[in-house]
Amino acid sequence: MHTGYGLVIQNPNNQFRDHDVWRNEVRLAEMAEPLGFESIWCVEHHFDDYTMCPDVLQFLTYMAGRTKTARLGSAVVVLPWHDPIRVAEQVSVLDNLSGGRMILGLGRGLARIEYEGFRIDQNEGRNLFVEYAELLINALENGYMEGGRFTRQPRREIRPFPFKSFKGRTYAAAVSPDSMPIMAQLGIGLMVIPQKPWDAVKEDFKVYHQAWKQHHGATPPPKPISGGFVFVDENKDRAEEQATKWLAANYKSVIKHYEMTSEKFGTHRGYEFYNNITKFIGKHGIDGAAAGFVNLMPWGTPDQVIEKLAVIRDTIDANAFLLNFSYGGMPYDEAERSLKCFAKHVLPEVKKWQTQPLNEPAELPLPAAAG
Repeated sequence: MHTGYGLVIQNPNNQFRDHDVWRNEVRLAEMAEPLGFESIWCVEHHFDDYTMCPDVLQFLTYMAGRTKTARLGSAVVVLPWHDPIRVAEQVSVLDNLSGGRMILGLGRGLARIEYEGFRIDQNEGRNLFVEYAELLINALENGYMEGGRFTRQPRREIRPFPFKSFKGRTYAAAVSPDSMPIMAQLGIGLMVIPQKPWDAVKEDFKVYHQAWKQHHGATPPPKPISGGFVFVDENKDRAEEQATKWLAANYKSVIKHYEMTSEKFGTHRGYEFYNNITKFIGKHGIDGAAAGFVNLMPWGTPDQVIEKLAVIRDTIDANAFLLNFSYGGMPYDEAERSLKCFAKHVLPEVKKWQTQPLNEPAELPLPAAAG
């Protein structure tokens, strides 16, 4: 089973210099491929200490030169915050440089601080995502971009031309049930960022698969990729103590960044589902909500982590993991110890699991735009 290493690059409460955070995060990322991880992922965020990677594709291009075989995943590029033709160009550069190693992950974003920081009306977030995703997907397949109600893009070639198809290796982060039919219609796979009980996620997948059949018939969708925040230690008590501490700290930073306790959270058009999170926090308190997040994650002794990952795999029929080891202000020696413990005791077992491999991208013909 494909297992990837993920970065979130956090600096909670600005306890370190951002430069030192980046230096340590890159150091850990460069350990991933030698330790046996098959891909490296990073997530886009802006403007605060929650996650400090404003340009995922730039970071992955650097990692393309620091690795030999690892795939390079965006988890995610938040499309409404970008000019779609620039995204198409950046993706094509990265894929050409890396020999077709990119996995494209997309999202629409949620935080007010980021939408307002880019001077974008969040009420249009869903519409912008759908249009930009359609334009991007078509551009990467056909070698040019044109059209769009918002974009009004005159026809222009994507150079360097995309040389391998992104069909079957394009995913989207989807949390709300309303997003499932959209992703199915776009023809892209699901990237699950654990935030709610796995039984609820399983129900969302039923909606996705039903919509997929309506739009794509018997052609199967890509198997989903599951994220997760991991802590592993051979000592059971120590694993629980450290996991509870840092996973809870991580979720509290999520609440802060997204302003989940604000009355305005989940009130923008197309984001109404997220108001349920505010209600949940109001009912259970921040500590209670954080405890729920902790319980979703694969932490514990190596055997416990293997068991929890197996449950996730079976619940959503995943064929790949995207796992984070450094988060919540965890000391880097602690993150490195957990990472190496996972690589030694867990990763060999997980890689033995027989699952459908990630799709290998097909080479594209010379685009018609070139002729």
